[in-house]
Amino acid sequence: MERYIYLILLPLGGAFIIAALNASIKNTALRNTISDILSNLITLALAAVAVTSFGINGSYSIGGWPIVPIPLGITLVADGFTVLMLAVVNIIAFCATLYSINYMNQYTSKRHYYSLFLLMLAGMNGALLSGDFFNLFVFIEIASISSYALVGFGTEAEELEASFKYMVMGGIASTFILLAIAILYSKFGVLNMAHISQAIAASGQSPLLKFSLFLFIIAFSIKAAVIPFHAWLPDAHPAAPAPVSAMLSGVLIKTLGIYTMTRVIMNVFAADISMLAPLGIISIMAGVLLALGQTDMKRLFAYHSVSQIGYIILGIGLGTPLGIMGGLFHLINHSIFKSLLFLNSGAVAYRLGTRDLNEMGGLNKVMPVTGATSFIASLSIAGIPPFNGFFSKLIIILACVQAGHTGFALWAVAGSILTLSSFMKVQKLAFFGKIAEKHKNVKEAPFMMSASVVILAVLCIAASFIMLPQIKNKVLQPAVDALLAGPEYGKIIQ
Repeated sequence: MERYIYLILLPLGGAFIIAALNASIKNTALRNTISDILSNLITLALAAVAVTSFGINGSYSIGGWPIVPIPLGITLVADGFTVLMLAVVNIIAFCATLYSINYMNQYTSKRHYYSLFLLMLAGMNGALLSGDFFNLFVFIEIASISSYALVGFGTEAEELEASFKYMVMGGIASTFILLAIAILYSKFGVLNMAHISQAIAASGQSPLLKFSLFLFIIAFSIKAAVIPFHAWLPDAHPAAPAPVSAMLSGVLIKTLGIYTMTRVIMNVFAADISMLAPLGIISIMAGVLLALGQTDMKRLFAYHSVSQIGYIILGIGLGTPLGIMGGLFHLINHSIFKSLLFLNSGAVAYRLGTRDLNEMGGLNKVMPVTGATSFIASLSIAGIPPFNGFFSKLIIILACVQAGHTGFALWAVAGSILTLSSFMKVQKLAFFGKIAEKHKNVKEAPFMMSASVVILAVLCIAASFIMLPQIKNKVLQPAVDALLAGPEYGKIIQ
């Protein structure tokens, strides 16, 4: 379990080391090179630690403070769900930093970008590993505040407005989380999640506890951009640098929203999660319908994030083993193909200087790598076989039928058909057709940007094999079992 502390210390320390070293270096090129190397080495190390941690579960008390009978120190806790999320977050983070080597050269303060990026990553890893509500709140705030700054990194009017809206919505969510935590502390006198889960299981749900749970659900729904709490996301994603958009949509809304919400509902409160399924359907349909009319490539992808989050919530909200497995599988898949789509949009904007689909066309001829990987991502998100999105959507639809929710299944199918329509529009307007005269001399994205999208495109195909028994039993099944364990989560520290 000691290995997990490095998933927090490495990015946290790296953020301050990059800031400190670069503050004393006058040469801009040398500063940028140091930032590039350090950040990519750190994220590569984090991805390696996370991927090799499957099966390593338990708890770790920092400083050796006792956990039982009363938790006195900071406790890190990891089960199958935690390890799965850590792997997803840190793989996407490595791809984003690799992409940033070339992409962030168009900004003037690259070293500050990497410091904020690593702080955001440390916050996400910390939130995933936190075994108590106080440190969960602290790490959520570290990740959130860093992401507010990264959204507004370009400091233009659009970026600053989007960052401010995101910060206001995030501030409301954080206030609700803090109020919910205060209620729990007043009730139980501890903030350790395992102890609270066992106490709730013993005492039952009181009106005060139900109100605390309600505050948590609203707060985490804002963080996850679930309809009707999604207003910040369509502005934040287009404004942010492309690798930041990939992190926001790929992993941040899942870490601070989906993970925390399902963990609190199912493992701490052991409450009925079926209340989320209708929200999932609403998000699926509203998100995709809002996306259909968009011509800004990144804004279109942002609305599809709202829609695809709906599939994840629908699957988990069914509360059945098959539904939860489908929801978690789609969480993995969405992290991959949506990160890829945002990096593709960044490559197009990097070369063309526009995100407007109506000003593109024929880009496959001059940007073949970007075009090919974007096509793979488009088929993946639309649920076309044999790509990963098809299998996770199929499992969710089958789980709906199995649970007796045929209507939910039909809505999920309709959402997928509309998603295909939307992305065929993207492919037609951006990559197929006749290339504009002014774009005939456009070049492919730089090497590191292309390498990053190729890695993610390969993962779109490779992730389809996750449902093979030997992989599923190691990667997905422990996460499903962790959520289905309910308040038994509390025994992980013993």
